Amino acid sequence: MNINDSSSLTKKYKQIISAVHIVYRLVNSTPNLKELSLRLTRLLCQFVKATSANIYLLAPDSQKLAMIAVFNNEINYIVTKPGELKRVSAREKSVTEGASIFDERMMGMPLVTDECIGAIIIKRKDNEPPFDDYDREMFTIFAEQSVTAIKNLQFSEQQQKILLEAMKLVRTLLEKQNPHYRLHSPVYFKIVKAVSQRLRMDQESANNLYYASVLHNVGAIDIPYQILAKKRQLSAQEFKVIRNLPRKSADLIKPFEFLKPVLPVVLYLHEKYDGTGYPSGLKKDQIPLGARIMSVVDAFESMVQGRPYRKRLTVDEALREVRRHSGTQFDPHVVDVFLALSKEKKFRNFLSTVRK
Repeated sequence: MNINDSSSLTKKYKQIISAVHIVYRLVNSTPNLKELSLRLTRLLCQFVKATSANIYLLAPDSQKLAMIAVFNNEINYIVTKPGELKRVSAREKSVTEGASIFDERMMGMPLVTDECIGAIIIKRKDNEPPFDDYDREMFTIFAEQSVTAIKNLQFSEQQQKILLEAMKLVRTLLEKQNPHYRLHSPVYFKIVKAVSQRLRMDQESANNLYYASVLHNVGAIDIPYQILAKKRQLSAQEFKVIRNLPRKSADLIKPFEFLKPVLPVVLYLHEKYDGTGYPSGLKKDQIPLGARIMSVVDAFESMVQGRPYRKRLTVDEALREVRRHSGTQFDPHVVDVFLALSKEKKFRNFLSTVRK
């Protein structure tokens, strides 16, 4: 073997190792299957120098095409609409059914574990160099790594769904046991999400607020019934027990790795902007932004729904109370955004729905 061949081989193996390493890193840094699929299509085009890359995923329960991730070196998007999924050509659909394609302009491989879970297809234009044996080898290795990554994330998402359903069951049991324990209104997270988007919170952090919305009160399962059900003002000792609720909730969800980003929001939801809240007396930017957002929405919901020891307020009355506590209980910037949104029709409808 001459020096040039050796150098070429070394470069080849470095690229293969790099591809495997990057896919591994993607799996450990990507929160969901859609985002992973989009990132994989971009990487495919980069490593194999393809014009476009598509990842097709089948629904586990029906084995029908459920999603396509697309990258054409310009835009990266997800297709899930039934009408668009039906437009897939018969040849490309055959790859999702187990066929392989290795042509000069198109390569496709099924994603197979115990069963076929989808396919990967890449293409080049007629005016571009045809795929060669090296491209085929890189593509095959990438497909093998991708199927493992996708399957692992599918399994992880299924576990997450099971956990969330279990936690929702805990909340439902709490509500049945105690009529005064209230679940959040159906529009609660829509309000939280609208505020987080207006504050330009990144997508992953905003998604974590959904889990926080569902789970932040699960620790109430460990709070004595007579305290949760009490209609009069709590005693100092009883309030001390309630102040421990954030830690109890955090302790319940702490063992679950995917919920770690949610812990600060759950733990510090009852902190106040001026530092007089609990459990740690944090103030201003020491409090996570998600907790500052949910603090405003939580308080608003509590005011318009009422509590055994407090009458219900109208939406306008509750908005005035939110404004009154800006800078003390609440982050002024979050309050400004919340009040600005309250003047918009769609958001106002959400607020009105909370009171019903």
